[in-house]
Amino acid sequence: MTPTRRVAIIAGFIALAALVLPSAAVKIALVVLGVSVVIDALFARRPISLRRAVAPVLILGQPSPLTVTAGLDGDAVRHIGNVTIRQPRTADLRIDTEPALAPYTTSITALRRGTHTIPAVAARRTGPLGLGAWDFRGDGSAHVTVYPDVPTARRIAHAVRTRSFIDAGEIRRGPLGLGTEFESIREYQPDDDVRQVNWQATMRVGRPMSNQYRVETERQVLCLIDCGRLMAAPIGDKTRLDIAIDAVTAVAHVADALGDRSGAIAFDRTVLRNLGDRRRGADALVHSIHDLEPSEYDSDYDLAFRNVRNTKRALIVVMTDLLDEAAATSLIDAVPVLARRHAVMVCSVNDPQLTAALIAQPTDNQAMFRTVAAIDMADARQRVRSRLRGAGATVVEAEPTNFSAAVVRAYLKLKDSARL
Repeated sequence: MTPTRRVAIIAGFIALAALVLPSAAVKIALVVLGVSVVIDALFARRPISLRRAVAPVLILGQPSPLTVTAGLDGDAVRHIGNVTIRQPRTADLRIDTEPALAPYTTSITALRRGTHTIPAVAARRTGPLGLGAWDFRGDGSAHVTVYPDVPTARRIAHAVRTRSFIDAGEIRRGPLGLGTEFESIREYQPDDDVRQVNWQATMRVGRPMSNQYRVETERQVLCLIDCGRLMAAPIGDKTRLDIAIDAVTAVAHVADALGDRSGAIAFDRTVLRNLGDRRRGADALVHSIHDLEPSEYDSDYDLAFRNVRNTKRALIVVMTDLLDEAAATSLIDAVPVLARRHAVMVCSVNDPQLTAALIAQPTDNQAMFRTVAAIDMADARQRVRSRLRGAGATVVEAEPTNFSAAVVRAYLKLKDSARL
């Protein structure tokens, strides 16, 4: 039982009235007030049922509705008034509104991927006089699973499937279609691509001859996800690892749309997850990596590359951070060996704060020092990019809002050029 604020106000008025009223009258008023509070609280004591409705699966950073209704115990359909609902917050889940009267409708936003617990709902029911209140607690906590940005990944995959994936005014037209597996030699046809001409056979028989290739659209796409310390750097409400996993999710769904096989390896100084490539593997891949978190260790790129070095030729998509030149040295040393057999794509998200510091006009000494530091960091990134390209890798960098689309665009470009 809890007295309400109204009781304190009434008691204050009685205390002021004690200056002019007899003490007996004041005592009677206080007794009446106390009895009224008890009776009012007894009315509010009747058990109530609290029902919370929330989606069991949330998307990182996207609000989802949460509703709590209150009804008399055993008659949950009949809603009752004078019930204030409060949904406790946690560090990983943000509730957007303060306590309010039932029915309670708000939105919940997940700040971290993985499985999280929503605490039990708290409720306070006030009696008809507004003097006494009784506190209640919901039946228990609820568990929600937070996934990366799957809706955006599916939209990109649908756009690729319907040939409407537009970026910078270009419409993707799909793979080149020449194929990579040799099948036979035949006479040259007027509509043959010049790259199909077999010049040795042409010279031998004295007439144009073409190579016939078997059209093979299925390719392997393996995503190597760096979970080391550098991936814990925040960019807005997310970390670099969050944005990288969103991009991996998009690549996996596009691979499903194109008939390619997709898989993933997550690593820091050890291999954390190793999901072999498979057809239509996007759902399994997302389920496997949705709860990854950055660690405090430096990443061992050579260890991750050894797990894919001897596999069939594939597109290796390395999700990492190129900000630290010293940390990227091991990546640069490991890329040439991998690039001999595979197509390698190194992807890193740009930091908007670094970009803003580069273009801002310094107005004081602190701003000038910030600009100089940003220039040094940009130069270090440029040196890393140059060395990676020299080692045979394709480097992809983009802003957080466009990162997934940029990675998919680079994947499609490699597939178009028959480099996979």
